[in-house]
Amino acid sequence: VALDGRVLRGQSALDQAPITGESVPVDKQAGDLLFAGSINQTGELEYEVTAPASDSTLARIIHAVEAAQASRAPTQRFVDRFARIYTPTIFVIALLVAILPPLLAGGAWLDWIYKALVLLVIACPCALVISTPVTIVSALAAAARHGILIKGGVYLEQGKSLRWLALDKTGTITHGRPQQIDYALLSGAPERARAIAASLAARSDHPVSAAVAAAARREGVETLDVQDFEALPGRGVAGKVDGHPYWLGNHRLIHEMGLCSEALESRLEAIERQGRTVVLLAGGDPGALGVHALFSVADTVKQTSRDAIAELHALGVGTMMLSGDNPHTAQAIAAEVGIDEARGNQLPQDKAEAVAALTAQTAARQGAPHGRVGMVGDGINDAPALARADIGFAMGVAGTDTAIETADVALMDDDLRKIPAFIRLSRRTGTVLAQNIALALGIKAVFLALTVAGLGTMWMAVFADMGASLLVVFNGLRLAGRLR
Repeated sequence: VALDGRVLRGQSALDQAPITGESVPVDKQAGDLLFAGSINQTGELEYEVTAPASDSTLARIIHAVEAAQASRAPTQRFVDRFARIYTPTIFVIALLVAILPPLLAGGAWLDWIYKALVLLVIACPCALVISTPVTIVSALAAAARHGILIKGGVYLEQGKSLRWLALDKTGTITHGRPQQIDYALLSGAPERARAIAASLAARSDHPVSAAVAAAARREGVETLDVQDFEALPGRGVAGKVDGHPYWLGNHRLIHEMGLCSEALESRLEAIERQGRTVVLLAGGDPGALGVHALFSVADTVKQTSRDAIAELHALGVGTMMLSGDNPHTAQAIAAEVGIDEARGNQLPQDKAEAVAALTAQTAARQGAPHGRVGMVGDGINDAPALARADIGFAMGVAGTDTAIETADVALMDDDLRKIPAFIRLSRRTGTVLAQNIALALGIKAVFLALTVAGLGTMWMAVFADMGASLLVVFNGLRLAGRLR
């Protein structure tokens, strides 16, 4: 679909995952809205354009990304600010030590110039300045070796302050491919019902039908010959098996055929509340049509997602899922993996606004430097939220180029467990940075005190400078090992 619009005629199923993140194609008919960037799957649609290219949903996503990135304030590290004041101050003090005593107290020029040089060498900020880049580069290298590409030291430093993580659903927490979860026989022989359903599903290119057909193939169900096959846009498929008509379709199709009973409606509602799509097999003798079986199809959760959420909670990080799917599906998936909060029907701008609100709330409770918010996503629709978050995480394999370009961290094997590893690495990095700064300043403070007391010599000064530099380098290089 090239531009936003409204359907005038026709019926079809559209893959809206690039825009809304919905895992299952959405049926469209006259009067429904279309989003630029969605992909037509089955039928033909005639629609009128409702917005120019510059104001399409896709264009607004790009504008939102640009605005979110531009709103970020640059982060200045403590060492940079400290060195900007420390270095000229020490130079002025050394200059005064070399000049004032000989001029005011008649001291020997060579003695006081020597003391000034000792002071300069001891106070040289080499160890302090080098401690940060060595530590950061070591940590970035360790992360890269484990499939975590971090686009800058500032994001590595901020990771230790992560308190909330918002996550997309489709392709991030789930596999992004519908699969048959369950099967229930309502009447007739089970082998016969499975064979008929598999035969009809195998002739359809709809993702839900493909999931039913794939499950049948895995279980060795043999297909039957189908005559007069017909696709029913927005409802399912139909065909004849052994001369009898059968239908494989959704809840709407069965309702329109008048085959829904109160018991079946109740059963379907219970399944749909679990976030699953239901496909029903109906048909048989024209004089005694009925529903023979139902199949539950859903986008399945990655095992690594459950483990990652548990690790995040153990680290004190709250989780929120932002999904384009309906609220029932979002709540069901969130409950399955243990996510704290879930929101459904989230368009790209809704996700960005949710992340912005979460960032403001977290900063208000814990202070801006101590309450960071992250976002994980893989699609174009996640890009505004990725840009708006303090740290954006993109799936490196399944993710779109837009998401990877916008994000600050790319997970190269799409494993969410890399995020807890990133947080642990960030916390270790923060600890090592604090150790290096304390080590550099502490050694210099000791030798400066010795110099003031008249005990400082040039070899002490060289040891204080080079020794401290080597110590912080070796300490920083410890991060180049394992993440854990």
